[in-house]
Amino acid sequence: MSADGPAGPVVGEAVVGGPFVDAVKPLVDAMGGELLPPARAGEEDVVLSWEGREVVAVRLPQLSDSLDQILAALERKHGRPLAELDRKAKQAVVRSLEARGAFSVRHGVETVAGALGVSRFTVYNYLNRSESR
Repeated sequence: MSADGPAGPVVGEAVVGGPFVDAVKPLVDAMGGELLPPARAGEEDVVLSWEGREVVAVRLPQLSDSLDQILAALERKHGRPLAELDRKAKQAVVRSLEARGAFSVRHGVETVAGALGVSRFTVYNYLNRSESR
């Protein structure tokens, strides 16, 4: 059975597009999450409701996957691999990542160092430099 609502057409338990899903999709994509029908939501998933009706579930990524998503987004933003950035740009990337909690993830410093093409020591220096400002 199919019906249209403000959140979009409902087909069985799945929502296929619609203004609400269209509005949250870019945010979910930026976080590296996944949209699911509410009926498939697991215990750790977040079910979003619109006008009293469960519309869509969001499966959030593991924190380590989120860091990979953030690094990929930064590469897209800069238009090239992060390792090719100059020192000043790499320092700005580290400040941005620190503000987003990237270094609270296990092996975060190592992951960022690899993406930037620098040593862990260099990442720590960038972090210390930003703290002293």
